[in-house]
Amino acid sequence: MRSLQSARSAKTSLRVLVGSGDRIGLFTLPFLMVGLILNVAFPGFFAIGGPPSAVRTASLVVLIVGVAVWAWSVALILTKVPRGELFTTGPYALVKHPLYTAVALLVLPCAGFLFNTWLGAAVGVVMYAGSRMFAPAEEAALAKTFGAAWTEYRSAVKMPWL
Repeated sequence: MRSLQSARSAKTSLRVLVGSGDRIGLFTLPFLMVGLILNVAFPGFFAIGGPPSAVRTASLVVLIVGVAVWAWSVALILTKVPRGELFTTGPYALVKHPLYTAVALLVLPCAGFLFNTWLGAAVGVVMYAGSRMFAPAEEAALAKTFGAAWTEYRSAVKMPWL
């Protein structure tokens, strides 16, 4: 009986850690797969003309920022969620879902530009749309769990629309 409870607890803990990420990923995956196949089949259609040095430099800088925000967000999730803490600092002080936002709007588009394709930007838009579709359920769970603290955080976040 005890191992069954441990398994349920582990599943619940994983569910809390993942948030809406699994649903966002499953929503985005078909677009990514079709895009990659089309990109390989018709590379000229997706090419951005070999990124000029200014686009390459800007993409690299934004990619580094995006990966840093993503890593910082993951570190906060891995350290605070198991303790049942609501975190409102760092990238979470700017946007409610910095992990999703960083990957969708910073990492994917810039990685795509560095690989001479606009596919990263297109998949990023799809991923962002998925995050907007699935984040409300995650936010409802957070509101239920944290009550007034969530309401206060939600009103204090700098860019709640992202």
